[in-house]
Amino acid sequence: MSLPHFAMPRQYLRRRLPDRDTFTRHPFLRRCAPWLGHHNLWHLNRRSVAGGFAVGLFCGLVPGPLQMVAATLVALLLRVNLPVAVCTTFYTNPLTIVPLYLLAFGIGRLLVGAHGPTVVPPTPEFHWGALGETARGWIDWISQLGLPLAIGLPVLATVLAALGYAAVHYGWRLHVVRALRRRRARMAQAV
Repeated sequence: MSLPHFAMPRQYLRRRLPDRDTFTRHPFLRRCAPWLGHHNLWHLNRRSVAGGFAVGLFCGLVPGPLQMVAATLVALLLRVNLPVAVCTTFYTNPLTIVPLYLLAFGIGRLLVGAHGPTVVPPTPEFHWGALGETARGWIDWISQLGLPLAIGLPVLATVLAALGYAAVHYGWRLHVVRALRRRRARMAQAV
């Protein structure tokens, strides 16, 4: 007997996301086990996954390499799905971060008005051999964008989080409703 079709999103995520035991077996994370015990951090339901997705989208725009740390802390605070929150932060990567920051800069310019730079400074080059200089170059580039970026990033992060929450929440619900209708139709045909 196969599992009901409406359980598919949950099983798909369960196969691909780490569970609580994976986290608590890790030597560094074992010390954090008391904070990782809340069931909503690991539960795969519509609200917890949608909340984790929204947290990941919001924290993905945190500057620097702190996205996963921020997503973990916010997921713990809001008690939403932790693995989904952490994994969702990967939407920002070296290919997507510059367009997202430029979009945030544009949003900030609209909200701030004429204050701040009118032209986006050129992005720095990335050199694997000189990571310290590369990091300093990116920090300088971000600081040159100033107030428009500082205002645009939280606005863009909030919009992405709200849209992501709604998309997952209603997409999950739509999938479950359709699966139940198909199941009822199959049962009616069998009778």
